[in-house]
Amino acid sequence: MGEAAPTAPLIVWQPQQGPQTALLACPVFEVFFGGARGGGKTDGVLGEWAVHADRYGKDAIGLMVRRSRTELTETFERARVLFTPLGATYTQQPMRCVMPGGGRLTFAYLERDSDAEHYQGHSYTRVYVEEAGTFPSPAPILKLFATLRSGAGVPCRIRLTGNPGGPGHQWVRARYIDPAPLGWERIRDPETGLERVYIPSRVGDNTYLGDNYVAQLKASGSQQLVRAWLEGDWSVIAGAFFPEFGLERHVVAPLELPSQWLRFRSLDWGSARPFSVGWWAVSDGELPQFPRGALIRYREWYGCVPGQPNTGLRMTAEEVAAGIAQREKDEMIRHGVADPAIFSSDGGPSIAERMTQAARIMFRPADNARVARNGALGGWDQLRSRLKGDGERPAIYCFATCTDSIRTVPALQHDENRPEDVDTEGEDHAADEWRYACMSRPYVRETPRTAPPRFDYGTSAESVRLGVSIRELIERAERRRRRIED
Repeated sequence: MGEAAPTAPLIVWQPQQGPQTALLACPVFEVFFGGARGGGKTDGVLGEWAVHADRYGKDAIGLMVRRSRTELTETFERARVLFTPLGATYTQQPMRCVMPGGGRLTFAYLERDSDAEHYQGHSYTRVYVEEAGTFPSPAPILKLFATLRSGAGVPCRIRLTGNPGGPGHQWVRARYIDPAPLGWERIRDPETGLERVYIPSRVGDNTYLGDNYVAQLKASGSQQLVRAWLEGDWSVIAGAFFPEFGLERHVVAPLELPSQWLRFRSLDWGSARPFSVGWWAVSDGELPQFPRGALIRYREWYGCVPGQPNTGLRMTAEEVAAGIAQREKDEMIRHGVADPAIFSSDGGPSIAERMTQAARIMFRPADNARVARNGALGGWDQLRSRLKGDGERPAIYCFATCTDSIRTVPALQHDENRPEDVDTEGEDHAADEWRYACMSRPYVRETPRTAPPRFDYGTSAESVRLGVSIRELIERAERRRRRIED
C-alpha cells in the first residue's frame, strides 16, 4: 500500500499583510499596536499568542487584561472562535484557554489599579493589554512588567492595543506616539534600556472590513471623533470635557505683564499623585489682547515624575512650601486658594499650617464645588465660562510654558456616571487647581450696555397731545410750588 497523502494543515486564521504580519514578527520587548478603530487589533494579539504557544508549548504562559469584565468576555469569546478548531480547551474559573501544546492564556480584568498587585509573583512569557487608553494611569500596566520572566528561557514580551481618546489618552500618547508619531521606530527607555515601538494599524489595513463599516463609524460621532477613529489622529481628543479649550485661543507666548496687576496662586495638593501650583495675574485691560478681568496663568509648578504622567514626587508640605517661596521670590502675591483637604488636621498640624510655618506660604480654602448647586455655577461651569469668554475673546489664558496644563486640561474626559463632572481617575490635578482659581474670582459675562430709552414726542396728534399734557403738568406743579412759597 502506498503512503497516505499528507494532511493539509488546518488554518483558522492568518495575519493580513501589513501591521498584523509585522506584529507577529516583531522582536521588540514592548509593542503598542493599533491607533485606530477597525485595524484588527484583537485578532492581531490573539494570533501572536497562537504562534507563541505553538513555538514554546507548555512553557508559553500568557496573561491578557482589559479594564472591564464585559470587554474581557468579548475577547475571550473571540479566542474560543479562533482556537477551538485547533483543539484548545477552556475554563471559566479562572477564565483561561489551554492550547493543544499546553500553553495557557489567562484572561483577567483590572477594574482598579490595585488589582495589579494580585499578579505580583506570577511569571508570564506574554502579557497583552487590550485598549490601554481605558486605563487612566499606566501604573497597573507597569506593575505587570515585573511578571515577565521565564525559567525555561522563553523570550518574554508585552503587547498593548488602543485607540485615541479615553482617560488614558495622554499617557499613551506620551509613551508611544509623541517620540515617533509615524510609528515603526524603536524607542529605547533611558532608565531600563528596554525598547518599545508603535506599530500603527488603520481600518484600511483590515481587508475584511468594507465601506459599510467606515460609513457606520462616520455616523457614530462628531467629525473630530471620526477622524480620530479612522485616521488614528492622536491630536484629536475624543470625548473631551473641555472641547472649548484651543491652543490658538487660550495659549499665549510669555510676555511681561504689568506689575500693578493683582497676582495670586492656586494649589491642588498631591503626594503619590502630582500636586499642581499655578500663578495668576488679573488683567485690568491695559494690554489690549487681554480683556478686563481675564485670568492669565503665567507660571506653574507641576509635581510629577518626569516621563511618568500622573505619578507624584512624594514631596513633603515643607518642601513644596520652600519651592513655592523660591519661585515667587520678591513677587507681591496677594492671596492663595487651595484644596480644602489641606486644612484638615488629624492629630497634628495640617498641611496648610506646615506650609505657613516652613516658608510663610499661606492659603485660604477654595470653593470646592465641582458642579452647579442651588442655582449657582459650579467650578467646572466657571472654568468653561471663562474658556468661552464673551464669544470673541476668552476670559482665561495660559503661557506656553505651562506645559502640564496644556497637556492635561484639554484631555480630561466625562465621568461615565456623572456626565457633568470629569473622570477623576484621569490626570485632573491641574484642572482642579484652575477650578479653584476660577471660583475665587467668579466670572459673569458682561452684557452690552444700552442707552436709556428716550421719549420721542414725534409728530402724531397723540404724541403732540401727550407732550402738551406733560408740559401742562410741569407748569401746574411749578405754580403750586410758588403759591406755597408765597
